[in-house]
Amino acid sequence: MDGRDRSLLEQVQAFVEWIADGRKLTQTGRLTLADARVLVPLLGTGDRIDPVIGDQLFRTKSSQELVRLNLLFEWSKAGGLVRVISGRLVPVKKNAKLLTDTDRLRAALFESFPGVSADAVVPSRWITSLVLEAFPETCAQLRFRLGLGDGTDLGALQSGVWADLASRYVLDHLTAEQLARLRDATDRDVSRVLALWTELGAIEHDDGPFRLTGPVLATLLAAHGGTAAGEELFQLRVVLEDTDPVVWRRVLVPASIRLDRLHRVLQAALGWTDSHLHVFTLGEARYGLPDPDFAEDTIAEHTIRLADIAKSGTVIGYEYDFGDGWEHRILVEATLPPEPATAYPRCVDGAAACPPEDCGGTWGYRNLRETLAGPAAEDHQDTLDWLGIDDARQFDAAAFDVDAANRGVAANWVGRSASVDV
Repeated sequence: MDGRDRSLLEQVQAFVEWIADGRKLTQTGRLTLADARVLVPLLGTGDRIDPVIGDQLFRTKSSQELVRLNLLFEWSKAGGLVRVISGRLVPVKKNAKLLTDTDRLRAALFESFPGVSADAVVPSRWITSLVLEAFPETCAQLRFRLGLGDGTDLGALQSGVWADLASRYVLDHLTAEQLARLRDATDRDVSRVLALWTELGAIEHDDGPFRLTGPVLATLLAAHGGTAAGEELFQLRVVLEDTDPVVWRRVLVPASIRLDRLHRVLQAALGWTDSHLHVFTLGEARYGLPDPDFAEDTIAEHTIRLADIAKSGTVIGYEYDFGDGWEHRILVEATLPPEPATAYPRCVDGAAACPPEDCGGTWGYRNLRETLAGPAAEDHQDTLDWLGIDDARQFDAAAFDVDAANRGVAANWVGRSASVDV
């Protein structure tokens, strides 16, 4: 086969096969230029070694400059197909079977993509982007949003990533023009990621909405404790008790979800920061992180699945931050079949903003809102300073954004779950 005709999967397969018993790397851990000169035409990467631009020859100093070859090199390492031992690149024998199983290889490469060096995917340019600064988070957002329904268009994917990443950085010092350039660069790099996933065969769009392909979606859901074939969902209504306006969320989770993973979903959907201890309660039973110095009777939450202790109509307690004592009531409202090609868990409804962390529980939260509502209150300015806002109107106790809640679920679920077992 002419190297130029190889697909991305075939390039990865040919690269690993070419490694054979191992290849010596440079002192900086890169492919040697001698090997690169063989691999570029063999794999059909399209990279130009020692390019001539005009009348000037530009010597290639490192294989890292060869964008496609460097991507194949980094992606093969992230995917567990090759590894570095004593300065040599060698194949990982236990994963050799992946090379002959196209579906599993595609899924493994897709799942390992966040572990690829960011600059191998989106090489630095004059105007960098937030994707380069927060690459794993970008991948988590895109993967989750692609699995939320029947398809998502490019603009929505770019906007979702921008909304999540921009909230992670202080950008107030940028001019409108600088901010627009940063957004354009970020959109460009999101498109680059999507183009690679399309080339891999992990997503499809046909000039329409982007969606995960069936085999990849199935593997992704299974890897992250998602719904297996025929598995039911639990529809949960989660209420933060003694709040006004009432803070509540409705979430859909796999019936088999472990309680430690349910904890992460609740934290994200509600808007907590997971900065304190927590416990689930059902009758006299307590489920959480066992601590002999605190509660010897606490059952390890990672050993219990929700379906083990609950069914439709069950009410479970969930306390977060034993100092402030935030008490939640979780009602299993119903069991439902999962929608085809849809990723779970997900938040589908809710109301009211999550209280600020460490504000003193429900009593402290009421006092905080009363202080904000009274400009003449003694602690009014101190409260503004503590919240990091300039005007009380910037704090909206009734605000709730289901899309923002799901961005949080994406970061806490997909971004922190285990990788595919290859």
